[in-house]
Amino acid sequence: MRILYAALGLLALGLALIGVILPLLPTVPFLLLATFFFANSSERMHNWLISHQTFGPMILDWNERGAIRPAAKKAATVSIAAVFLLSLILSAPTHVLIIQAVVLTVVLTFIWTRPGS
Repeated sequence: MRILYAALGLLALGLALIGVILPLLPTVPFLLLATFFFANSSERMHNWLISHQTFGPMILDWNERGAIRPAAKKAATVSIAAVFLLSLILSAPTHVLIIQAVVLTVVLTFIWTRPGS
């Protein structure tokens, strides 16, 4: 199981790193997932991740208080708005826009109801 968790941790970390570059892919959920997998497979990788200068504070904020930093909330909001705007520009079917609007509204509600750090 340790090998499977380590592989899943590396996959989640890779997706998180891609998410840093691509605004449509979330970073923090994949970091949290990587943290979970590394906690169960590699103490060294887990410690590296939570002590990382950039990623560590976000992970600790979430683990300790379920908090999302205001800058991350703003970035998520801009990304979500950009995705929805892109769907409008590309003339997505109405049913897709409705589903997208509902899901994105739920996601934004969750994000903005979390405490800030």
